Amino acid sequence: MKRQDVQIRHSTEEDGEAQVSIWRSSVADTHSFVSRRDLAAIDLEVQQFLPEMPAWLALDQSGRPIAFMILSEGTIEALFVAGDQQGCGAGRALVEHAMRGAKSLATVVNEQNERAVGFYRRLGFITVGRSLNDEQGRPYPILHMRWDGQ
Repeated sequence: MKRQDVQIRHSTEEDGEAQVSIWRSSVADTHSFVSRRDLAAIDLEVQQFLPEMPAWLALDQSGRPIAFMILSEGTIEALFVAGDQQGCGAGRALVEHAMRGAKSLATVVNEQNERAVGFYRRLGFITVGRSLNDEQGRPYPILHMRWDGQ
């Protein structure tokens, strides 16, 4: 995938549908380990809360949202890049945006999402813990990762 310049801006109410679409596209490419039943339940939850969450959006050169990050008090709560845009620099641009001025950042990553784990490690995050279940209690191990600013 060719790297591209991305612009970053805050989400607005009008971006909710695009964020859900990005989430679905990203998960389709990276979360094959999640059961169909769990994925359907998670999708319903995402449709309800994601459009209401303030997020940072990465936009392609035409201004179309291609990735989003939910950042809250030094924690990356969510980072999703549309499947056809993974590897183009949008995720990196969002995390580097969060790093600017931050002393540290924390996040959790599905252990089975090896691409995401590798992505965060390349950006300097280290694993500081592991949980057998995800934050909703589902049987998907997560890694607790941390970056301490340089």
